[in-house]
Amino acid sequence: MELLRENVLDVLAVVMEPDLKKDIVTANLVEDLKIENNSVSLKVLVSNPALHARRRMQEAVEFNLKNKFGKELDVTCEVAALPTEAIATANQRKILPKVKHIVAIASGKGGVGKSTITANLAGGLVKAGYKVGVIDADIYGPSIPTMFDVVEERPTMLDIDGTPKINPVVNYGIKILSIGFFSEQDSAVVWRGPMASKALTQMFTDAHWGELDYLLVDLPPGTGDIHLTLVQTVPLDGVIIVSTPQEVALADARRGVNMFKLDTINVPVLGIIENMAWFTPAELPDNKYYIFGRDGAKNLASGMDVPFLGQIPLVQGVREAGDVGRPAVFQENTPISEAFDELVTKFVERVNAIKD
Repeated sequence: MELLRENVLDVLAVVMEPDLKKDIVTANLVEDLKIENNSVSLKVLVSNPALHARRRMQEAVEFNLKNKFGKELDVTCEVAALPTEAIATANQRKILPKVKHIVAIASGKGGVGKSTITANLAGGLVKAGYKVGVIDADIYGPSIPTMFDVVEERPTMLDIDGTPKINPVVNYGIKILSIGFFSEQDSAVVWRGPMASKALTQMFTDAHWGELDYLLVDLPPGTGDIHLTLVQTVPLDGVIIVSTPQEVALADARRGVNMFKLDTINVPVLGIIENMAWFTPAELPDNKYYIFGRDGAKNLASGMDVPFLGQIPLVQGVREAGDVGRPAVFQENTPISEAFDELVTKFVERVNAIKD
């Protein structure tokens, strides 16, 4: 075979990008292709930025070219990460095309009320007339089933055009899938990274979510495999960071913001929410006690040039509402439900601003 551009592209067309499920030519992943004498140089983009994935792609390109044009062919193949926006565009065609906005709720550390914020944000969006779904991806402590009073429920299966799909559990008009549905409540489940990542992917790709305005994803605390799997699998519109005002939580929240700003992840940080901002006892409704510090997350947002979405006080009623499975946002005309309603308004404004 003669060493011509069209022949080289024909050979490269058999090399697949494993995550996008397309060959690298069809997916327009081949750049800077140059042919001189008996040498070929090119750049190939891949969706997985990990070193092992880039090395596999390099080996595949070199093997196929030398197999067709001779082992003496000099091949220089640079492999680089595909920009996140391009991955999202490619994935959008396949994953959740009827979901308008997908937003992750994250925190640097556990115990800051991330799931409480997720549950009440979802409830507030439903109150405002939106169609909402929640994915509970917290493998360490899936609490969304408790907060929506669906602990005993289990997803059913649907047949969609001949393909079996998971049918999410529904309560308060919110579609819900949780890691907790796939294990007994009191059983200890040890997840290895690949197992957890596969389970998360299935809740997106193998579930029938239908048409939604918002799909909220309650992530586990910290930074790890689950977070990387999410940004590589799903076209996220943004992420919310939840923190308390105390310094130890702020340090972890700062790391969380920086992770989503990495070039290889590049997910817009929609804003920071300060939970447990102050304590107000029921018998002294006008008093505020800043037991975890004052305005810590608010100042963090300002210092990192990230929008601040609001403060939620530490109120006993929020905990009680979560324990009985009816988020506090559904209460009528209470200070805490009004605080969550205001948070929902700011959240919607931020998502729309990012999309525009």
